[in-house]
Amino acid sequence: MHPQTLLDVCTELVRLTLKFDHPADAIVSRFFREHRGLGPRERATLAETVYTVLRKKLLFEKLALSGSGPRERRLAILGFHGPRDFIKSVLTEQEKQWLDHCDKVRPEELMDLHRHNLPEWLVQPLKDQLGAGFWPLVESLNQGAGLDLRVNTQLAKREAVQKELKEAGIKAVPTPYSPWGLRIDGKPAVNKLDAFTRGAIEVQDEGSQLLALLLDAHRGEMVVDFCAGAGGKTLAIGASMRSTGRLYAFDTSAHRLDALKPRLARSGLSNVHPAAIAHERDERIKRLSGKIDRVLVDAPCSGLGTLRRNPDLKWRQNLQAVEEMTVKQAAILASAGRLLKPGGRLVYATCSVLPQENEAIAEAFSAAHPDFVPLDAAQLLADLKVPGSERLCSGGENGLRYLRLWPHLHQTDGFFAAIWQKK
Repeated sequence: MHPQTLLDVCTELVRLTLKFDHPADAIVSRFFREHRGLGPRERATLAETVYTVLRKKLLFEKLALSGSGPRERRLAILGFHGPRDFIKSVLTEQEKQWLDHCDKVRPEELMDLHRHNLPEWLVQPLKDQLGAGFWPLVESLNQGAGLDLRVNTQLAKREAVQKELKEAGIKAVPTPYSPWGLRIDGKPAVNKLDAFTRGAIEVQDEGSQLLALLLDAHRGEMVVDFCAGAGGKTLAIGASMRSTGRLYAFDTSAHRLDALKPRLARSGLSNVHPAAIAHERDERIKRLSGKIDRVLVDAPCSGLGTLRRNPDLKWRQNLQAVEEMTVKQAAILASAGRLLKPGGRLVYATCSVLPQENEAIAEAFSAAHPDFVPLDAAQLLADLKVPGSERLCSGGENGLRYLRLWPHLHQTDGFFAAIWQKK
């Protein structure tokens, strides 16, 4: 594609994305469906340009002020994913000089907001938690996410899949914590691999794998994935149960559960039972009250732990939305707790980095439910033979440790988990 045409298309996609009326990944996917003539290289350039603009929006908007032409074009030029000579070939002399000037700006010369590119309401909570770790987190969020795979242990062994990927020209190394994971170099078309089509692998962040591992579901048990979504953790749990027992995948969105169906068909699992529910007090939930061995509540949340791959969330979320979310999280957790039989395990998890969605919810649940005994996440992970379990957890009340994953420390998305056993 001619550089001018590609820049024009980038500009249009940036314009659509910055409306923030839909998630960025949905906008990009729809754009590609509507422009089927785009090749793999153009698609990669477009997607990476848009995500770079989203990650560095405050900085680019500041730099764009000294440029000329439409705002979205200036932002697309600044974030363009490709050789500078390629994009400069269609710029005016004035634009070239402006871009050269922008490229010479050093991070230490910038104001903090142009370095971290975060909304102000989010900055202080992160600094309060991380201290000096705030800037390493910022750096990791601006680098984007890697690609982790989960090996379906029902169908394959990790070492065999790693060898198969190597033969396909894809370097994969075992994830440092999850016994099921492989970490991939680059972003190959995994969905075209035989290992994927036959169900031996699924794309799943290592942190998400650890949530399923913490549930520690056993053969023959009755288990509920309370907010199953597209079923990534459901499938990991089902494989750990060796396709025995009964695993309910509940979600209030039938559309999200539809995405589970082809994945479930590939997985070879026969113990998974997807079901759309109206709300957390649905009659299906009431009928299972007191009968379930293990429940995972991967609660709806702000998603701010996934900013490496979903940078638009920081501009689409706000403090009021988070506060409204915490009310829903508390209600869902309380309803899920009613499913447990005595001795059953409850795991509450989010992909958020905010204490009000994590520790605050967990501690309020513990205070309101004395029949649930909090368990130490680090000890549970050590019992599951997860290496370095101490590094994956941080403290709560009375010396209790929660799972607390950070992109800059653990190379995963940001995750939280609290665990209880019912008396």
